[in-house]
Amino acid sequence: MNNQLKTILLLGGLSVLLVSLGGAIGGAFTYVFLGIALLMNLFGYLYSDRIVLRMSGARIVDEAEAPALHQMVRELADRAGLPMPTLAIVQDPTPNAFATGRSPSRAVIAVHEGLLRLVTPGELRGVLAHELAHVKNRDTLVATIAAAGATAITHFAHMIQWSAILGGGSSNDEEEGSAGGGLLMAFLAPIGAMLLQMGISRSREFLADDYAGRLTGEPEQLASALQKLQAYGEHMVAQGATGPQPATAGLAIVNPLAGGGMFRWFSTHPPIEARVTKLHDLARELGRAFDERVA
Repeated sequence: MNNQLKTILLLGGLSVLLVSLGGAIGGAFTYVFLGIALLMNLFGYLYSDRIVLRMSGARIVDEAEAPALHQMVRELADRAGLPMPTLAIVQDPTPNAFATGRSPSRAVIAVHEGLLRLVTPGELRGVLAHELAHVKNRDTLVATIAAAGATAITHFAHMIQWSAILGGGSSNDEEEGSAGGGLLMAFLAPIGAMLLQMGISRSREFLADDYAGRLTGEPEQLASALQKLQAYGEHMVAQGATGPQPATAGLAIVNPLAGGGMFRWFSTHPPIEARVTKLHDLARELGRAFDERVA
């Protein structure tokens, strides 16, 4: 399925969730939320990258401020046949990175300060190549709209939940039933938005890992970076930390604070162990191809 069709289906799915929220409440709310859905579609397409950068607290950095980062990304972008993306840094100790933007010409790659401190230059190249793969495959539009749309749905759902809790009961059975349906939908809508993200995000990560390994010629470096992120996440979870907000988790290269076990069923990313295994398989494949060329 190409990303243009994915985008249309995603926008449609998120719109249905919003309209369903209004329909469950009843009355004029159906039309109010229909209008909100139409505006979300328009702003999601035009400005979702800016929304995500603001949500994450990312700050655009020029070449004078981060020359080594710009040089590394420019070299990889030239190799991938892509225009130089805008670069941003997030003042967050959690090691991560993400790409956003509706097209390669408007792409932004954001890197957390924690990642810059944790990984080696070779590992950082692997992470950056992974994010450029999302730009190359035009995954960024789909993932960014998913993040912005899921955030909007979650906020509206929370507003409805608190309104129902603080508003108390109703003496009218019909109004009480309508409020109950709205409250139920307010709990279900964020779950539906998360499931839509999951269906889009998980397969993209394997493809981006493979492209990054081939672009750099060193898939082991990306594998090493992923293992460091996993170790960091396990350490932070043991200390009681929580992961990034669910709405934007699908954008990042990993959710380093995601839980294990059954929680992986609801993760926007495939297990890091599976990704590392595939990268090691790719390293062996590239090694055999090199041996055949020099033989």
